[in-house]
Amino acid sequence: MNVLIIKGSPHEKGTTSLLAKKFEEGARAAGHVVQEIDAAHMDIKSCLGCNYCRKNNGICVHNDDMADAYPMLSDADAIVFVTPLYYFGFTSQIKKVIDRFYAMNSELRAEAKMAYLLAAGADSEDWAMEGISATFDVMCRYLRWENAGSVLALGCGSREEIKESEYLSQAEVLGRSV
Repeated sequence: MNVLIIKGSPHEKGTTSLLAKKFEEGARAAGHVVQEIDAAHMDIKSCLGCNYCRKNNGICVHNDDMADAYPMLSDADAIVFVTPLYYFGFTSQIKKVIDRFYAMNSELRAEAKMAYLLAAGADSEDWAMEGISATFDVMCRYLRWENAGSVLALGCGSREEIKESEYLSQAEVLGRSV
């Protein structure tokens, strides 16, 4: 199975990088092929909603790094969204990737895929992840993808906090379950 991890943190050594690493270890241990998109460190422009892609067979008006990401999205059987919690949602870096799905909406909606969410935030209130969870659920529903699971790391604003938590082992177990 092909697994695509889409990372959205501007911090290369942040909490979600550890979650992504553990998920990847689990998925590789289960025999899966894993690829990665580091959205925060790629040249990905925002969707303009201009419909150029709709008139040009899915080719976007932007000539940027999403051109490399589109084939990986097509080939993936499972897509893992990895993001720190920024104001109760995805980071803008990962949101740009999601918005650019528009160029291949028909294809993505026609393919059965599994989707996973790994998120970490400093907030420890049990409701803090409700916004990102709802957005993820609706996105999966719209794309007709299976919401195959998530790890929502509350109270993890630093590497030390997440290392001391059960969330890293949960991410590895989730990766093995793909």
